[in-house]
Amino acid sequence: MLILILLPVAFLLPPGAGAGEIIGGRKAKPHSRPYMAYLQIKRGDKRSRCGGFLVSENFVLTAAHCNGNKITVCLGAHNIKQREPSQQKLSVRLRIPHPQYNRETHNNDIMLLQLEHKAKLNEQVGLIPLPPAHQGVQPGTVCSVAGWGRTSAHNKELPHKLREVYLKVLDDQTCLKYPGGTYSKYNTYTMMCVGDPKKSKGSFKGDSGGPLVCGKTAQGIVSWGPVSGSPPRVYTRVSTFIPWIQATMSRLQP
Repeated sequence: MLILILLPVAFLLPPGAGAGEIIGGRKAKPHSRPYMAYLQIKRGDKRSRCGGFLVSENFVLTAAHCNGNKITVCLGAHNIKQREPSQQKLSVRLRIPHPQYNRETHNNDIMLLQLEHKAKLNEQVGLIPLPPAHQGVQPGTVCSVAGWGRTSAHNKELPHKLREVYLKVLDDQTCLKYPGGTYSKYNTYTMMCVGDPKKSKGSFKGDSGGPLVCGKTAQGIVSWGPVSGSPPRVYTRVSTFIPWIQATMSRLQP
């Protein structure tokens, strides 16, 4: 097993939450984010999509609200409507949502997926480092998020090609003191407040579970926000969960 720990979306939503989409972004350079995973989710007779990211040869990290009865992971994808030679489609052996995940408060919105087989690492499929435990991201840091989610709160069409957008990390008080109590369930220990409220840029439906990348490290996971799609959006704070991630992966290794 190869694990990197370095220094430095879905429609299955909790009530009132909006999963991730890319609003105000651009098409990503093909295969420039080899860690990205496209998740096809079945829940009963419903189908949805989410993002995720490869953190080990046989583990993908995503959001707990992306859970379903069956999940198929596609790695090495840029255009998800084409059968690209780079794509690796893998079944999920185990879905491990955080044991304290709460659908009502969106707290602990993180899930590990153990793949049925190891991914074949190459130029199009690779790992992304995780941060050290409990290492925060300074407000003002510009990070990026990518996904195959909706490009507008009004346009329900989903893009075929990976899109990306750059966003600023905000201080916790921006979400805590936001007018109208929009973020009343915000938890400073497990969540990050991301995206300038004055700019129409952010993640939305279909991008949930994708990584917020700061430098070359996955610091956040697309989690929830206003159903209008307006920023700021809330991301799961990955560094808080490093002990759980490491312990879970170690326990499940053959």
